[in-house]
Amino acid sequence: MADPAPFASNPLASRGRFVTEHDAADRSPFQRDRDRIIHSAAFRRLKHKTQVFVYHEGDHYRTRLTHSLEVAQVARSIARALRLNEDLTEALSLAHDLGHTPFGHAGERELDECMSDYGGFDHNAQALRLVTSLERRYAGFDGLNLTWETLEGLVKHNGPVLDTDGTPAGRYVERGLPHAIVEFAQSHDLHLDSYASAEAQIAAISDDIAYNAHDIDDGLRAGLFEVKTLLDVPIAGKAIREVEDMWPELDRHRVIHETVRRVISWMIFDVIAQTRINAQANNVDSADAVRKSRSAIVGFSPQMNQDNAKLQAFLAEHMYQHEKVMAIMHRARRVVRDLFQAYSSDPAQLPADWRDHGYSRGDSRQARQICDFIAGMTDRYALDEHKRLFDLDPLFR
Repeated sequence: MADPAPFASNPLASRGRFVTEHDAADRSPFQRDRDRIIHSAAFRRLKHKTQVFVYHEGDHYRTRLTHSLEVAQVARSIARALRLNEDLTEALSLAHDLGHTPFGHAGERELDECMSDYGGFDHNAQALRLVTSLERRYAGFDGLNLTWETLEGLVKHNGPVLDTDGTPAGRYVERGLPHAIVEFAQSHDLHLDSYASAEAQIAAISDDIAYNAHDIDDGLRAGLFEVKTLLDVPIAGKAIREVEDMWPELDRHRVIHETVRRVISWMIFDVIAQTRINAQANNVDSADAVRKSRSAIVGFSPQMNQDNAKLQAFLAEHMYQHEKVMAIMHRARRVVRDLFQAYSSDPAQLPADWRDHGYSRGDSRQARQICDFIAGMTDRYALDEHKRLFDLDPLFR
């Protein structure tokens, strides 16, 4: 096996865990992180959390779990080619969606609105809460007690969340940092004004690759758009033409698969090539040099960035804003809103182990507890709870 790249994260140099544990003789710290994530309840629940389609619409549409596995496969391919740490890359890829609500982005938007008076809802912050406090499996600590590098990557895989002057950056410019991140950072410094490791950056861009390529697949199979409508879309159109030139009589099912695998491969090759260029141009010679860089080290080439943006715009118009999807998501938001209001009005409706503890109505701690409960639901459980509480005809038929 080739020697690690100079800027790979070294498990032997990990900054450790916040609760001291004995090292495992047969596993590195990052391997243990990956294993703890896989065995967590939050990871298992991803099986029945959807991204675009609701769970009962078809067995072949992607869920958060299948998506996370696909992200991990893409990310490990990139990490191996660049000689970076595959275990840390995989751990972050598998954990990146842990904080998502039922019903994809529609559920997240609605829960954010429900929590608007209590600090809002952010899936990255929720993932941090899950792995640092909400998972309760171990005798010696709450959460999963992951390494510093994994926690850093969960919070900062999309880039710094603070500017060097301490003001919110990136996606948090307008709303400020979520309370969960602020609170955790007060006692556990994650260097919020720097980039995360190259492994975390790989997990982030692999999420984009898997999302785009596989939404093409799901959108075509769901009949939201046709193969011919993709011909003028960069990357996808090139892939379709190559497939049809090689196999003019190929059936539609195989055309879709051959198209998607080319889109994934071309994006992976582009990231590998561009990251090597970026690392050399920025004289990156250590993992800390990646963190101190003024820009991300892992990324697409300028041309692929442009092509990817056009592909994302196509998917936004033809899939995410499709009238069928919009109708489903409107009803999904109603489920989340109804559940939040019901539990807020009568916390006794919560399961016994989710009730508390002397909170008064409107207390932000009670609201956050209700938010945690709903965020952890699968699509199916949310629908069952809605039916139990309201005794209405199912919203989804």
